[in-house]
Amino acid sequence: MAEDDLIKQEEADDKLITAAFEKLLTDYQNSRHRKKVDLITKAFNFARQAHKGVRRLSGEPYIMHPIAVAQIACAEIGLGSTSICSALLHDVVEDTDYTVEDIENIFGSKIAQIVDGLTKISGGIFGEQASAQAENFKKLLLTMSDDIRVILIKICDRLHNMRTLESQPANKQYKIAGETLYIYAPLANRLGLNKVKSELENLSFKFEHPEEYAAIESKLASTRASRDDLFNQFTGPIEDALKEMGITYEIKERVKSPYSIWNKMQNKQVSFEEIYDILAVRIIFTPKNREEEVNECFKIYVAISKIYKSHPDRLRDWLSQPKANGYQALHVTLMSKQGRWIEVQIRSDRMDEVAEQGFAAHWKYKDGVEEEYTEDETELNEWLRTIKEILDDPQPDAMDFLDTIKLNLFASEIFVFTPKGEIKTMPAGCTALDFAFSIHTFLGSHCIGAKVNHKLVPLSYKLQSGDQVEILTSKSQHVSAAWINFVSTAKAKAKIQAILRRDNRETQRAGEDMLNNFLKTNGYEPSLALIDQLAEFHGYTKHPEFFLALGEKMVILGEKDLDELSGKNKVETEQGWRKYVPFVGKKKKETFTRQELFVVPEKFNRKKPIFISEDNINQYKFVGCCHPIPGDDALGYINNKNQIEIHKRTCPVAAKLKSSYGNRILDIKWDMHKKLYFDATIRIGGIDRLGMLNEITQVISSQMNVNIHKVIITCEEGIFDGSIEIRVHDREDVKTIVDHLKNIPDLKEVTQIM
Repeated sequence: MAEDDLIKQEEADDKLITAAFEKLLTDYQNSRHRKKVDLITKAFNFARQAHKGVRRLSGEPYIMHPIAVAQIACAEIGLGSTSICSALLHDVVEDTDYTVEDIENIFGSKIAQIVDGLTKISGGIFGEQASAQAENFKKLLLTMSDDIRVILIKICDRLHNMRTLESQPANKQYKIAGETLYIYAPLANRLGLNKVKSELENLSFKFEHPEEYAAIESKLASTRASRDDLFNQFTGPIEDALKEMGITYEIKERVKSPYSIWNKMQNKQVSFEEIYDILAVRIIFTPKNREEEVNECFKIYVAISKIYKSHPDRLRDWLSQPKANGYQALHVTLMSKQGRWIEVQIRSDRMDEVAEQGFAAHWKYKDGVEEEYTEDETELNEWLRTIKEILDDPQPDAMDFLDTIKLNLFASEIFVFTPKGEIKTMPAGCTALDFAFSIHTFLGSHCIGAKVNHKLVPLSYKLQSGDQVEILTSKSQHVSAAWINFVSTAKAKAKIQAILRRDNRETQRAGEDMLNNFLKTNGYEPSLALIDQLAEFHGYTKHPEFFLALGEKMVILGEKDLDELSGKNKVETEQGWRKYVPFVGKKKKETFTRQELFVVPEKFNRKKPIFISEDNINQYKFVGCCHPIPGDDALGYINNKNQIEIHKRTCPVAAKLKSSYGNRILDIKWDMHKKLYFDATIRIGGIDRLGMLNEITQVISSQMNVNIHKVIITCEEGIFDGSIEIRVHDREDVKTIVDHLKNIPDLKEVTQIM
């Protein structure tokens, strides 16, 4: 680049950076926090100097990223100067020569602590089996339990990374989007950041399933006019009633997000047109008296239920007992004059701000303006304590650890009472044993049963909202491995696993010794590869589980294991693919030779997509968890044997892999030409009549010329339900068949089983 061009580029960069920082300062000065402009300016200048000359993949100066993160923290979450400074400095220690000690000397211990919590652990120190991603997340949560702002800034950082994800290669996009959906969106939800949660979900959806995202966006745009008409007709009478009551209000149209719509389409197996709750109405009012805001919500509800009939089972009261993330509102579903059920959410302006900005918004409504995090948010602290307890004895396996943390992130709440009448918030679906562990580990580990509403119930009894629970214990009771099957809270699961691990260590050690002795006796030098081979041969994916089975004499090593090690058992262990590519001709079986599985070499470009064609398809492992077929949005995962597994991007196993082992994710493209056949299953249901099954098979076999592999139909009281397994080339074939079947009269449900 010529010198003149360099000068012009620098001038343009300076202009861009200055404008972004001035916008940040303006937003900060308009906020309710203390006016520590000097400290923020000092942090900005320090970060700007530290990142000087560095650019992001998008080409913009790197400092634009910390400014954007600070902007989100300030304007979208409402945090103060400590958080803004930490956001500006969050990448300095990780990406430059400055240390946490340097930050502490210049900006003080609090900012240094937050920056340290946001700094990734350098790789390599946890060994090959450990996931650096999970370790970094663990570190983040550890610091979070001391200062909640760490995770709030991390969420801001993640939101900006998601907003600028186009510049990343596809494999990185899947890794970051998957991690966001699996961990950060539920975290944002748990902290009450509803707006941020929705945007994170939508952006993840957009990058993982671009075609579906575009299709839903297009349908939302095309149905906007009819939605607006419905909204205006529905809210007109409500506005008249609110004006008559003298209430200062605002009525907003809330449209379901593309991700929520897609999620419902997947879970309920329905089309876009069949989703009836795309539109909701939000009434936000300013109370005449802050102490009377709950009463005013109910007064509004009474007024609007005189206009429209309300659904008796759809009243949701989160006023007297808010959700654990601070959310307060009254939800009611009303029947519109157009014959559509519409949900109405009634909340005060304060409740609305808390719903959008989470716990950060609480601080604005406290006496005086508080810069520091206050420790009187009971539910938040209860949750942080649970997180800390899990971290005190974390799972050894990265994916187990993430699962344990995640258990409580999605859970909706119920309210149960202790024998003394104290109220406790618990996740929905929890059992008496979960409740015992939530009170104390000793109580949980010695629990023999419970009295719920004064009636004796077993440990596995599922609690309902309003139950009064008394835990019964015995000193002779010990934790059983079966308990893990009927607890649903992260805390209980973590505690049970910790106790079982402690009990199992001796047995595992004995099993490992038995295995080593067996190998040495038969002339083998013990190694990870041999242990992997034998563990997999016996159906175990993790070494500790295999050692435990050996120690408990559930597995006895013998002649068959020696055959496995010598290769005599290699008949066809990779059965996964046989299921998918059974034949090429319409009737004739294909007799192809299995190719060796592709092994990823040391210097392998993971950014480039892998194209799967008829010629190389047998070089990859198609695992049984999600049965991907051509046309599916798919990704690759480099497993511990350096082979490439193929998963659907929606696969629950893939979701965990993206979150725990993102650096092993690859982009997969299909290059198939309708030569091979794959299994797909279609679920059908409807009103039974003479000739129905014949019509269904006629459409599939005669019209579509598709081979039916298996049919299962059950009929009861005139209603039939069943599934049809067919052989298809790709996802497009399945869609065509489903569309044709939908034209058959009385066939009410036609869905493809994922």
